[in-house]
Amino acid sequence: MQLLATTPGLYPLPDDAKETLSDLKGHQRGDMISGDEDDDIVAVYEDVRTELIDTQAAAGLDLVVEGQARWDDMLAHPLVVHENVETGGIVRYFDNNNFYRDPIVRGELTPDGDMAAELEAASALTDDLQAVAPGPYTLAELATDEYYEDDAVFLDAVTDFLAAEVEAFPAAVESLFLLEPSLVTNPPGEGEDERVSQAIDAVADAIDVPVVVQTYWGALEETVHAHLLDADVDAIGYDLVSDHEASIDLVAEYGTKDDIALGVIDGQNTLVEEPETIVERVEWVDQQTPPAQDFDTVYVTSNTELFYLPVNRFEDKLGALAAAADLGVNE
Repeated sequence: MQLLATTPGLYPLPDDAKETLSDLKGHQRGDMISGDEDDDIVAVYEDVRTELIDTQAAAGLDLVVEGQARWDDMLAHPLVVHENVETGGIVRYFDNNNFYRDPIVRGELTPDGDMAAELEAASALTDDLQAVAPGPYTLAELATDEYYEDDAVFLDAVTDFLAAEVEAFPAAVESLFLLEPSLVTNPPGEGEDERVSQAIDAVADAIDVPVVVQTYWGALEETVHAHLLDADVDAIGYDLVSDHEASIDLVAEYGTKDDIALGVIDGQNTLVEEPETIVERVEWVDQQTPPAQDFDTVYVTSNTELFYLPVNRFEDKLGALAAAADLGVNE
């Protein structure tokens, strides 16, 4: 069993960059609009990208993300910056007490290469690049559709958009985390769950690297989990912080992929987990699963994005993940 330390990205802005961007944009982070930044703002984000990648390298992470410093509206970002999407009023995504703008789709979702450009810039800074993208179901759920006017057609459009975006990722990308918290918080109903699995499959097929579907904010429903297992992805991620018993019950009863991602540290709580504690959590999962379920790779990660943490605690948690992966597990 190989442990790889990584994260689902979406990091907190360093304090100095936050202040500078606030001055340049005239607003706090939650009110900033990205996608059409002027040169001064672009330069700040370039510096932040370098700083965040250097921080991950110093911590010793196995897979390094771009950091998503520009993603002011978190997982909705790829739509928020699209030319055919209007940024609406402030809404709350999920139940995390953070507020973002509502992306209102007014026209065709043609690919624009925004994520690929960020990854291309990051590829010059690390040889261990992991891409991060919202999954198609979550991205569709976070948006308001005023163009396609049919839920199934809209999901297909979002899927095609994401697949084209992912296909444009640079060759330097070594793995992809698709973030799908809406599978837990607003699970698709009967019939739709199969379409969602097919949508995830289509996005994963757009790139020839290991693809992890990271779910969080709780445990998946049984039927949603079953359909997700049908998707041609390399690993499913389970949130061991929000609901470890229900999450691992799914694995114990229904199995999972040969690789697995485990959200073993809390992405919102400032308490920093000890590396030994992280390893114990991984070993506990291994003990709860049937002998036939022998994992090749375990991605040890936070259960959610790390944006919610103070910068110093965020850095400490990166170090704890890397140290845990170095410790390994007792086979």
